[in-house]
Amino acid sequence: MATANEDIFDDFLDERGHTTESPSWEQDYNKKRCPDCGGLHGLDASTCSVCGWQPN
Repeated sequence: MATANEDIFDDFLDERGHTTESPSWEQDYNKKRCPDCGGLHGLDASTCSVCGWQPN
């Protein structure tokens, strides 16, 4: 879940023409890759078992 500071930072960037997006799983062949730590998981993963990251 985004914190108030992240929301303020995103608003700041948006006002200056930068795009902000929520991080999501990266695709690596037939695996999902965590954008936080780079851990590889099966396609059915919903939480990173290495660092605990979850998409929003």
